[in-house]
Amino acid sequence: MTSQDGDALTDAARLREADEPSSPVIRFGKDKPLRLDAGVDLAPWQIAYQTYGTLNEDRSNAILVCHALTGDQYVASTNPLTGKPGWWSMMVGPGRPIDTDRFFVICANVLGGCMGTTGPASTNPETGKPYALDMPLVTIRDMVRSQAMLIDELGIDTLFAVVGGSMGGMQVLQWAASYPDRLFSAAVLCSGARHSSQNIAFHEVGRQAVMADPDWCHGKYLEYDVRPAKGLAVARMAAHVTYMSDQSLHRKFGRSLQDREHVTFGFDADFQIESYLRHQGMSFVDRFDANSYLYVTRAMDYFDLAADYGGVLAHAFKGSKTRFCIASVTSDWLFPTSESRAVVHALNAAAGNVSFVEIDSPRGHDAFLLNEPELFTMVRGFLTGGARSRGILPPALADDWEAHS
Repeated sequence: MTSQDGDALTDAARLREADEPSSPVIRFGKDKPLRLDAGVDLAPWQIAYQTYGTLNEDRSNAILVCHALTGDQYVASTNPLTGKPGWWSMMVGPGRPIDTDRFFVICANVLGGCMGTTGPASTNPETGKPYALDMPLVTIRDMVRSQAMLIDELGIDTLFAVVGGSMGGMQVLQWAASYPDRLFSAAVLCSGARHSSQNIAFHEVGRQAVMADPDWCHGKYLEYDVRPAKGLAVARMAAHVTYMSDQSLHRKFGRSLQDREHVTFGFDADFQIESYLRHQGMSFVDRFDANSYLYVTRAMDYFDLAADYGGVLAHAFKGSKTRFCIASVTSDWLFPTSESRAVVHALNAAAGNVSFVEIDSPRGHDAFLLNEPELFTMVRGFLTGGARSRGILPPALADDWEAHS
């Protein structure tokens, strides 16, 4: 098999996942349109998801995990495109902080994504071709609306918790604002109630890299059997730098050369960091759709929760009985601690129930996805305390209680 043949197989698999994902999917017909902030109804549409654990008898132990920008529904199971373990398998699973022996965990691919939920790579039923840029723009609130409809279809009235980091944290905050009576607790990690101008700027650099690639074809690359691989790879490289800190880059790479003793006086990857970023860019191209990258980054850019409440963030949480846990990381400059504190202050002003932890870590924004024991302890403690107050027992205790009742 040639490299070109391998790319073709990858493209075919990616297109198949966009319409017929390996995970469960719920399809909504024209009788159940999704009303978008753009002012249009999306119908028909579908949402792809995965579940882990068992829903208890009174349906009180469900946790929705919201993924970040380039995540997917495979939070704790193998990704069908990459063959890699779930992106948060250290956090979600039997005996993990989000314990699937105790909780029923749901994770859905976001609206506008490319792993089975309707997005620009999905087939437009009116044309039989991929939506491309004919897909209406979506927002974080649209993503949350689609998730709420999924939860309805699963027969769950109230979620025990909604948990997410980065863009996932934005979804958690939107859930708390839009559906305060439907969630008992909310955990927001390395996130904020808006996207800063600096973050919008980085996203715009990435989008322009994609759109400048001659193979982007004004968004219709799938019709021409090409893809803007170079542009998307550059976008990922630029974004990946923002996920790390100066400390983590220096510790991991410094100025070390890549498989050579001297610089080449050329533009090959002389430094290890250059080689690392190029690898990150090209591996990303194999699993993600370029137009989805445009759409989902735009959704993050539009997010400004306070703007929906007269510019006063506290009004978004007025009267909320949800328990909140907010966490930031000292070296995260993409979503610095000040953004988390703004949410905490708003919750305090709204007389909300909130706890806050700033985790000392040199790993930058990506810390919430990595092996951070303090973060694991915080999430486990927050969920365990809430579960006890709600009578959601771990299996061993539940069996013991039933034997003696």
